[in-house]
Amino acid sequence: MPPRLPRAAAAHTSYQTQLPQPLLRCAQCLHKSRQQQQPFSSTSPHSTRLRRTMFKWLNGPGANFKNPLPGSTNYLNAYDSQGQLIRAMEDGSIGGRKYNQNDTTPPNATDDEADMPSKSEMVNLKGNKPLPPETLDDLLPFPLNRQFRSAPVLSEEFKDEIYQRVVTQGHPVRRVSSEMNVEMRRVGAVVRLKALEKQWEEQGKTLALPYANAILAMLPVTHYDRAQGRPRRIHESINDLPVHTSTLRQLFLPAPESRHFTRQDAARALDPGLLPADARVPHPELIAAARDRATGMGNTERRQKMAEREEREKEVLKKRKEKSRAREEKAVTKVVPVGGRWEFRFRDVKADVVEGERDRRGIGSRYGVPPQDRKKGVVKIPKRVVPV
Repeated sequence: MPPRLPRAAAAHTSYQTQLPQPLLRCAQCLHKSRQQQQPFSSTSPHSTRLRRTMFKWLNGPGANFKNPLPGSTNYLNAYDSQGQLIRAMEDGSIGGRKYNQNDTTPPNATDDEADMPSKSEMVNLKGNKPLPPETLDDLLPFPLNRQFRSAPVLSEEFKDEIYQRVVTQGHPVRRVSSEMNVEMRRVGAVVRLKALEKQWEEQGKTLALPYANAILAMLPVTHYDRAQGRPRRIHESINDLPVHTSTLRQLFLPAPESRHFTRQDAARALDPGLLPADARVPHPELIAAARDRATGMGNTERRQKMAEREEREKEVLKKRKEKSRAREEKAVTKVVPVGGRWEFRFRDVKADVVEGERDRRGIGSRYGVPPQDRKKGVVKIPKRVVPV
């Protein structure tokens, strides 16, 4: 056991330890002590590092999105990590703009205008070639969603040409669709919206043209070449076969080897009222034109036959409309009271056309019919087996 100190020595020692120590510190020690103290700002060092990274990206690769490419999309997936246009580097057409990757200061208004690449800088340093067209990888606005690609839209001159051909020149919608490679439903939508736009212009309403121009600048656009009289590229597929519900089931049909099984036979096997694929496509006249071309028919004769098919189709549509109009007039009973200013029209309807169900032509169908799946006392299982 160690010896104990005397009381006087212990008191002297405790007194010496309580004396203040002299503040003899160097400048480096003072700097470290200040860093260990809590700063006045509540921002953590991690947020400050993120802020520096953000401004580094804005002054580097992000500066490409401040001034979009003229006549092209400007999506994030089209550039690499250094801010260089991938398709331009592969094609060797455009000299990429180089930015200072170490600049982490927030840009001000003057620096923004100085850093914006001009159109004169978007040229090839070798031969001044034009910008290559977008690839499928360039049309990905969301890098994490590889399945979605931005679809092209029609330009304003393309829409005006469609409207002129349908309304002014009187061409059928099917013909305009096949000539312009635009789906018939889109042709009808363009004609209706253009008619509404012209109506608003006559009424003096203000159109959102700056918004429309901004949207067109961000999306891939299909332009119309008036010099050649056709669009610059194929806009979309116009002859896709619609999926019928009768073709979704699996069917095994035995047939002899000597039988020539055609599309008509396949459609009849799936559903007696189903038309073959050649008749269900939106443009069956294109199939007929391809068959005429395969037989070695000349261009003049093929155009003549196509014109004859269009005339026959117009006559059939005209007769169908007249027949439908006559049927409607026959089904409606008109009553005009003596001295009255109104005409009353009565139509005979049946509320229960289909057994056990309400038909859309019945009374009250437009206001909605409650479903029968939750109603008590209604047989919900099939009562019969439909023969295949």
